[in-house]
Amino acid sequence: MELKGTRKRRFSTGAYHMMLLPAVILVLIYSYGPIVGIVIAFQDFIPSNGWFNSEWIGFDNFKYVFGMPDTMQVIGNTLFISLLKMIVGIIFPLGLAILLNEVKNVVFKRTVQTVVYMPYFISWIILSGILIDILSPSGGIINNFLGLFGFEPIYFLGDGAWFRFVIVASHIWKELGFDTIVYLAAILSIDKSLYEAAALDGAGHIKQMWHITLPGMKPIIVLLSVLSLGNILNAGFDQVFNLYSPQVYSSADILDTYVFRIGMEQMQYGVATAVGLFKSFVSFIFICTSYLLAYKLANYRIF
Repeated sequence: MELKGTRKRRFSTGAYHMMLLPAVILVLIYSYGPIVGIVIAFQDFIPSNGWFNSEWIGFDNFKYVFGMPDTMQVIGNTLFISLLKMIVGIIFPLGLAILLNEVKNVVFKRTVQTVVYMPYFISWIILSGILIDILSPSGGIINNFLGLFGFEPIYFLGDGAWFRFVIVASHIWKELGFDTIVYLAAILSIDKSLYEAAALDGAGHIKQMWHITLPGMKPIIVLLSVLSLGNILNAGFDQVFNLYSPQVYSSADILDTYVFRIGMEQMQYGVATAVGLFKSFVSFIFICTSYLLAYKLANYRIF
C-alpha cells in the first residue's frame, strides 16, 4: 500500500512538472537564448557575415562607447530620472495610502482606488498620445488654462527641464494606484488593538499615524526602497521613447533609448550591444546588492 501511495505521489508530482514544461521552454527560447547574442559586443559585427565570420575586436566597442561625448551624459540622465522616480514613487503612494486609510466612507474610498488604479492598465503608447494632446503648446488644455492667467505657452515636451518633470509626473500618474494598494495592504496587517489602545490614551489620528501606522509600515517601505535599487538603470524605455524628440536628447536620452538609436538608427550593432551589456552588468551588481540589503534590513529573501 505504501509503495502504491509513493508511486501515486510521484505521478502527481510529475504531472505538475509537465505542466511547467511549456513555460520553461518559452523562457529558455526568449529569455536565455538571446544571451548568446552578447558575442556581438566583442565583434565588428556585419550582419551579412554573421557571428562566425565577423571580426573579433575584443573590448574595442566598449572603449569606443566610453570615448563618445554623449555616453556619460546619457548615464547621468538615466540615474537622475530613475532616482527621481524612486523617491516620488515612494512618497506619493505612501501618502495616498495613509490618507485613504483614514477615510471611513467605503464607497468614496473604493472609487478613489479605482480611479487612480485605471492608468496602470493603459499602455505608454496610449498614455503618450493623451499627454502629447493635453500638453500641446497650441491648444493643449494645460496651456489653455495657463493662458487664462496671462502665462506664455510652455513647450513641456520640447524643453529639457520641463520634460524631466513630465516624465516623473506621468510615471506617478500611471503607477500610483498599484503602489498604493501595496501600502494599503501593509496598513491592514497592522494590529488593530494598537489603534484602540492609542485611542483610549487620547491619541488623535495624527499621533496614531505617526506612532503606529508609519512604524508598522517601516519594513515594507525599507523593502520596496531597497529592491527598487535593482532597477536604477531602468528609467523607462517605453515612456521616454514615446514622448521624447531630438530637442530634448541632451536631458532625456537614457541608456535604453541610446542603445535603440545606436543599434537601429545608426546600425552600429556591436556598439549598441556593448552598451546593453554594460547596463546589464551594472544592473546585476545593483540587484545583488539590493537583495543583500533587503535581507539585512528587512529580513527578506527569495530562497
